[in-house]
Amino acid sequence: MPSLLYKSLTDYNSPLFRTQFLNVSAASPPSPPPPNRNLSCRITSQSMSCSSETPLPTLRTVTIPYYELKDKDADLSLKIEEGFGPNGLGILSITDVPEFPSLRRNLLCLSSRLAALPEDVKKELEDPQSRYNFGWSHGKEQLESGKPDLLKGSFYANPLIDVPTNDTYLIQRYPSYCGANIWPLAALPELEVAFKALGKLIFDVGLMVAYHCDQYVSRGMKMRKDEGLEQILLRSRCHKGRLLYYFPAQLSNHEENGDSMSSWCGWHTDHGSLTGLTCAMFKRNDVEISCPDSAAGLYIRTRSGEIVKATFGENEIAYQIGETTEILSQGYLCATPHCVRAPKGKEASGVDRSTFALFMQPDWYVNRRWDEKLNFLFNCRDEKLKFSEDVYIHKEVFNAEVLLFQLIPSNDSLTFGEYSEMLLDKYYHKKT
Repeated sequence: MPSLLYKSLTDYNSPLFRTQFLNVSAASPPSPPPPNRNLSCRITSQSMSCSSETPLPTLRTVTIPYYELKDKDADLSLKIEEGFGPNGLGILSITDVPEFPSLRRNLLCLSSRLAALPEDVKKELEDPQSRYNFGWSHGKEQLESGKPDLLKGSFYANPLIDVPTNDTYLIQRYPSYCGANIWPLAALPELEVAFKALGKLIFDVGLMVAYHCDQYVSRGMKMRKDEGLEQILLRSRCHKGRLLYYFPAQLSNHEENGDSMSSWCGWHTDHGSLTGLTCAMFKRNDVEISCPDSAAGLYIRTRSGEIVKATFGENEIAYQIGETTEILSQGYLCATPHCVRAPKGKEASGVDRSTFALFMQPDWYVNRRWDEKLNFLFNCRDEKLKFSEDVYIHKEVFNAEVLLFQLIPSNDSLTFGEYSEMLLDKYYHKKT
């Protein structure tokens, strides 16, 4: 059956569009879209097919030019709402960022060299104490099937602070955040320079995005200056960069996993504040090529349950909202479940993929309190997350199922660091 979203985008005030996509009552008063908010103009004519051969639309991300983003007097509320609001995809991209194209290329070209280092060298870059959330990681994370993820290797580091703390207790309590960076200083010294340069740029631009998010949210709710997303990120020592390398797959591998929508990265919702993403780089025999399969890429499930493919340019930085920001904003900014589909077919055989993500998130001591209205309410003045009733957290909805990742007991409390450690239990071996 063709996508309801795809069929109904031409009429914003139709009952079908308002109930299926905007997720509001068909009888409620129609709200005309603001200028440049016509999503239909961002849908391409190309359709993809999933395993059920259902055509899926491709949506271009909302874009903001860098020159507008850096202007603190600019009113970007319409674009923030279009990209991050309750009816958005939870993603937007920034164009024309100075130096970004070269910094992206410099780092992504190093991923294959890192993955090709001798096994004993990569072993020295592993950090089991952090559950492989610093340094090199391969085959440690679990796929949706429960099997180890051997399709990709990852390198994790904090691009802003090499040693976030020397407190032994904190390092033991929150090892995935409080540990020290591990760099291949002898084997690949240029990695540290390239990783930090790109990570710092994405962070700086992310702060500008956060500033305009705060301006938008402050129109709908009261918030102190130090409660805004920008200040939360400025104070944090928890930011984490991840360089990903997807190993070249043989045709048999593509045939085995190709029908899965989440064949390269499973369905999930980022639990931090804001994630900065680069467009992926594809290579065959160390020569850069275009993606060999137009159906491959980032897929997002909208608030109404539709699945769409989201695209952005290779010289743009994309930003996705995380669960913590949805909490911070009381739902004015919304996170969305997403996954990555691998290319398939003969043309995809022997192709590798490199990309980089910067996870911007609160400090490990920032806390969240959940309420009945939205299931959650962020309050950075609390020392603990206070749970007044049984609340399910980290919900993922797809294939008509709800995955309940964790159940917080009644009247329990958590810090952000504790919450993150619980989520890591889902993907890695539990700490002993």
